Amino acid sequence: MPLHIVLVEPEIHTNTGNIGRLSLATGAALHLVKPLGFEITDKRLKRAGLDYWQHIELYIYESFDEFLQRNKHRTLALLSSHGNQDYTTIPFKDDMMLLFGKESAGLSKAIVDQFPQQVYKIPLHSPHIRSINLANAVAVTVYEGLRQLRA
Repeated sequence: MPLHIVLVEPEIHTNTGNIGRLSLATGAALHLVKPLGFEITDKRLKRAGLDYWQHIELYIYESFDEFLQRNKHRTLALLSSHGNQDYTTIPFKDDMMLLFGKESAGLSKAIVDQFPQQVYKIPLHSPHIRSINLANAVAVTVYEGLRQLRA
């Protein structure tokens, strides 16, 4: 599997559904770290993923600590508006985990502080926004990773 998409405490079911559809389209696994802002059985979540949801390689964790314990052997890249490195400089490799935070606040400071050398950002060219939509951020990053892995 080329990449893993990790959503830490996602809040919006339609974003998660769209990201699930993207994960299937790109061959990526989807990892969800609780608490979730919706029920995983929410029909709106499944509608956003259309009829593909059942085919997604999905992992669910009760906490960030459980996620870390179960994936300690994998390489992480964290995406945050507070990153100092551009997402295009991520040293993508097969089986890498790309972590994204919740829509309202991103990844917590505690998580970012644990991995300071692995925090990247998608550049914003307007001072009038703090971030782009989560599903868009995931798409931009995953497709850049696939581009680099196939080069």
